[in-house]
Parts: sequence; structure tokens; C-alpha cells
Amino acid sequence: MTNPPMIALQDAIKKYDDGPPALAGVTLSVASGECVAILGHSGSGKSTLLNLIAGLDKPSSGTVTVDGTRVDQLGEAGSAKYRRASIGMIFQFFNLLDDLTVLDNVMVPAQLAGMGKGEAKRRAIELLGSLGIDRHAKAYPQRLSGGQRQRVAVARALMNKPALLLADEPTGALDSSSAEDVRRLLLDLNSEGQTILLVTHDVQLAASTARRTIELVDGAVKRDVVNDGSGAGLAARTPLTRPAGAVG
Repeated sequence: MTNPPMIALQDAIKKYDDGPPALAGVTLSVASGECVAILGHSGSGKSTLLNLIAGLDKPSSGTVTVDGTRVDQLGEAGSAKYRRASIGMIFQFFNLLDDLTVLDNVMVPAQLAGMGKGEAKRRAIELLGSLGIDRHAKAYPQRLSGGQRQRVAVARALMNKPALLLADEPTGALDSSSAEDVRRLLLDLNSEGQTILLVTHDVQLAASTARRTIELVDGAVKRDVVNDGSGAGLAARTPLTRPAGAVG
């Protein structure tokens, strides 16, 4: 018996006004344990797709199912509960709280989910240790490098043991060395069984991190390719398809 996919979108359409849809009938699936990259230029529909999967927005039509939950049918309270229980999110600019220590930042999701302070602290310290930044537990985020802050953000995203990790341009604000550290961290997490959806415009990051890459153009799936594992397969193919009329 085949296991159901972790993510399944069926003919998902999202319209915001009378113009072209932000998503134009997207159908895709992501298996549990996969690392899949969503690739595309600005305006391609990447952010809209991410918001639908995270339960931050709803499709105009079609279905969105994540880990067996029909996300498109959830109300506001149900969506918040779903994100706390099933989704971990990593952002380009970290989104850490500067007035909280590293340890307290990591503990926030667990406390919002109702975990006791002692248990949350133990879990947070364990994560910081596994990510090699436990020595910074009492520091404040602004005292850390970009790469260190992103590791804190990863620890926070993993706090509630999410079924799905959403990484939105996770290396976009980092120097090349820190970006490579985060890339390797994502590979390690995926090798341990974590399902990851990586949203990026960086062809090389997608090719060297994800097992599969889906390219969006004008809100539709343009390509869905399996990477060869070397990081060269996708990057060696044709460049990212630019929407009609795109400049530069």
C-alpha cells in the first residue's frame, strides 16, 4: 500500500483581482521525506504557493492537503493550530525577536503550543546543541552572525517536531560561506527524514540541495525534474524560464 503524499495540491487556483491568477491550476505532490525545491522568478507564484501550504491563505478553487489535513478547509483557529503542530518555517531574514535571547527565541513555538517551560527549555537546548550553537543560548540575536542567526531560526522551526519544514529563501541574506553551512544543514535534516520544501530563485541551491525541482512560471508548473544528486544536473539544463516581457 502506497503512503499518501505529505503535500498534495489538486488544480489549485488563486486569484486576487481581475488580472491573471497568482496560481493557475497547480497540481503537485511531495512525498514524506522528500526535499523539493520550488524555483521561479519574482511573480512566478512561489510565495502564493508557500502561503497556501502554510495555511496563511486559501485557494480560490482546488484543494490543498498537507499531512492528511485539508488545509484549504480550515478556519482561522484551525489554521493557527495546524501551523503550530505540523509546519516549521525558515525565512530569508530570520524573523527572530531581538529582545529575547537565543534560547527564548527557540522556545517560543513550544510555549505557544502549550508545552511546559521546563520541557520546552530541554528541547531547545537539545536543538541548539545539535546545531552547534548552544554556546550562544544566552546571547541576543543581534550579536550573532547571519549564519548563526539562521541556525537559531532552524532550531525554532524544528521545536515542535513539524512534519513539514518550509524554507523560504533561507540563504538569500547570507554570505557564501554561511549559505553553504545552511545548505549542508538542510541536507543533513533531509537525510534524517525531514520533509523539506525549499522556495528559492537560486538554481544552484535547488540543484545541490533538493532531490527534485519544480519550476513555476506565471503561476503554473513549467518543469518538474529529478535532480541527479551532484548539483550539476538542473543547473546544466536550460536557465530559469522568464515570463513573457520580463526584463534583465
